[in-house]
Parts: sequence; structure tokens; C-alpha cells
Amino acid sequence: MFNNFMFDFSLNIIGNDWIRIVLVALMLLLGTKRMPDATKKLARIMAQYDKTKNMVQEEIQKAKGEFNVNISGPVMSERQKLETLAKSLGINTENKTDDDLRSIVNSKLAGSSKSDQDTASK
Repeated sequence: MFNNFMFDFSLNIIGNDWIRIVLVALMLLLGTKRMPDATKKLARIMAQYDKTKNMVQEEIQKAKGEFNVNISGPVMSERQKLETLAKSLGINTENKTDDDLRSIVNSKLAGSSKSDQDTASK
């Protein structure tokens, strides 16, 4: 009966109560003299994490470049995949076979990667 009561109590602690418990535990472990230094270090770590995260997101956006593929859900067939990719590259998909779309997409992607390589070599 007592164990069940403790288990129920532990599940009812939510939100700000956890923050208070953690702060009290940190004060007991670190003491009041080392607490300001620990919070400064934690703030620096969080700031560096945010800075690094933003840099990675910017690099992903740069690498993504002109290819803006918007997929709203799972694609069911090969044709839908081809049409989605072709539309993202600005290719008209009407009256084209799957093979036609594949070759056009491949040539467009190959031309883009070739121009990227030319730019990088200069």
C-alpha cells in the first residue's frame, strides 16, 4: 500500500515542480558559491549549441540551393516520385513518359552538378 502511494505521488509531479527539485538538488551538490559559475558555463554551452545549430542549418540551406522539393506526404508510385522531382526542378510533366522524365531530370541534375564543379574549381 505504501509503495503504491509513493509511485502515484511520483507520477503527479509535473511542470515547475521538477524545475524546483532539480534546482534544490543542484544547490545541494554544488553549493551556493559554485552555482553562479555553473550557470554561466551552462549558458555558454547553450549559446554555443544554438550558434552551431544555426550554422549547420545555414549550410544545409546553401547546399540545398535551387532544389526546393516539397513533398506533402508519402509518394505511392514511381511516376509520382518523378513528377514531384520534375516539378521541383521546373520541368513540365504533361505528355511525357516516365523514361522522358528520367532523362530530363538526370540531364538537369547533371548540368547543375557540373556547373557547381566548375564554380568550385575556379
